Amino acid sequence: MLHQATPLTEHRPQGLGAEFRATLALAVPLAAANLLQMLVHAIDVIFVARLGDASLAAASLGVAIFGLLVWTGAGLVGASAPLIAAELGRRKHAVREVRRTVRMALWLSALVALIFMGVCAAGGPIMRATGQAPETTEHAASFLLILMWGMFPMIAASVLRVFVSALGRPTIATAITFLALGVNALGNWTLVFGNLGMPALGLHGSALSSVITSCMMLIAYVVIIQSDRRLRRYHLFGNWWRTEWSRFFEMLRIGAPISLTILAEAGLFTGAAFLMGRIGETELAGHTIALQVAALAFQIPFGVAQAATIRVGLAYGARDHRGIALAGHASLALGIGFMGVTALSMWLFPSLVLSIYVDVDAARNAALVGFAMQFLVVAAAFQLFDGAQAVAAGVLRGLQDTRTPMIIAICGYWIAGYGTAIYLGFWTPLAGVGVWIGLAVGLVVVAALLLMRWRMRARLGLLPSAVAG
Repeated sequence: MLHQATPLTEHRPQGLGAEFRATLALAVPLAAANLLQMLVHAIDVIFVARLGDASLAAASLGVAIFGLLVWTGAGLVGASAPLIAAELGRRKHAVREVRRTVRMALWLSALVALIFMGVCAAGGPIMRATGQAPETTEHAASFLLILMWGMFPMIAASVLRVFVSALGRPTIATAITFLALGVNALGNWTLVFGNLGMPALGLHGSALSSVITSCMMLIAYVVIIQSDRRLRRYHLFGNWWRTEWSRFFEMLRIGAPISLTILAEAGLFTGAAFLMGRIGETELAGHTIALQVAALAFQIPFGVAQAATIRVGLAYGARDHRGIALAGHASLALGIGFMGVTALSMWLFPSLVLSIYVDVDAARNAALVGFAMQFLVVAAAFQLFDGAQAVAAGVLRGLQDTRTPMIIAICGYWIAGYGTAIYLGFWTPLAGVGVWIGLAVGLVVVAALLLMRWRMRARLGLLPSAVAG
C-alpha cells in the first residue's frame, strides 16, 4: 500500500467543529515550532544586546538582510506545501509524487542558497548605499560573512519541515526546534563571552553559533526522517541526482510569487530598519526590540497559515469545495482570534512584554525602552490585520493561488505602507512612530484585499472542478 493517511493528512467531509480540531492539531505544533524558532533568534538578541547598542544595531542590520533572504528562499521552496498536500488529497501515486516534489525542492534550496550567499557577501556595499553609519556597517558586514554559511541548511530544513508536517508529523518540527534553542543558547554563551575555555568572539561568536545551530537542525531532520518507519519509505534521499524538470518549474511557478510576497512583506520591515538607522542608533535599537515582540506574536497565526495551506490543499486535491470553505474559515477564525489576545497583552502589559528581551529598569536602556514602548503601541493596533493577512495568504496558497496575492503584497506593502513610512518618518515630527504607522497601513491594505479575494474565490475561478456527489 503506497499511502496510509493520518487524520492530519487525509481529507474527508466534516463539520466546522471537526475542521477546527484538525486544523488545531496541525497548527499547534507548527506554531510552537515557530515560537521556538523565534526564541532561537531571540537568544542572539539577548546575548548581543549585552555587548551594547552599537553591537545590537550592527547585528540588527546583518540579521535584517540575512533574515530577509532566508524567508524569501523558504517561501520559494514553500511551494512544496500546497503541492504535497494536493498530491496527498488526490491519493494518486502519493509516495512517488511526494518524493519528486521534495527532491526538487532540495535542489532549489541549494541553488537559491548560493545566490543569496553572494548577496550576503556584498552586504557592506548594500548597507553603505543606504546611508548607514560607517562603524555599524563594518561590523554588520563582517557579521554577515559568517552568518551566510547557515543559508543552505536553514532553507533545506524548511523543506523537510514541510514534508514531515504534511505527512502528519508536525511535532517533529517542534522537537527539533526545541533542541536548536538549547544548542544556540549554549553556542552564544560559550562563543560570545568565551565560556568553557572558548575564545570570546563577541558579535562574531553569535553568528557562528547561528550557523552551527542551523546545521544541527538539518542533520536532525535527516536522521529522524531516516529513522521513522512511515517517513523512511518515501526514500527522500535516494537517487537525489535524478531530475524532474516539470516538477522543478511547477515549483518555480507557484513558489516564485510566494517568495516575492514574502520579500515584499519582510522587505517592508527590513526597509523600516534602514529608515530607523537613518533616524538614529537608539531608535534602531528600540525598533529592533519592538519588532522582535511583534514577530514573536506573529508566529502563532503564521503556524495557523501553514496548517491552512495543508488543510485547504488536501481539500483542493480532493476537489471538495465545502472542505475548502471549512478549512479556510476555521483557519481565519483561529489566526485572527489569537492576534486579538496579543493586541490586548501589548496594550495592557507593555513593560512585561519588553522585559522578555531587555532589562526595562536599567538606566542605560531608558532611551531604548522609551522608543520601544512607543512602537509597541502601534504594533498592538495592527495585530488583527497582521494575523488576517498571514492566514488569508495561507488559505490562498492552498488553492495554489499565488500570483495575484503577490501583486497585492507588493502594492500594499511598498506603495501604501513604505510610502507612508517614508513620509511620516521624515516629513513629519512623528519620526520613528511615523515609520511604524506606515507598517500598519501596509498590513491593513494587504489584509483587506486578500480577504476579499478569498471571499470571491468561486467567482474568480480559483476552485477546482467539484467531485460529483
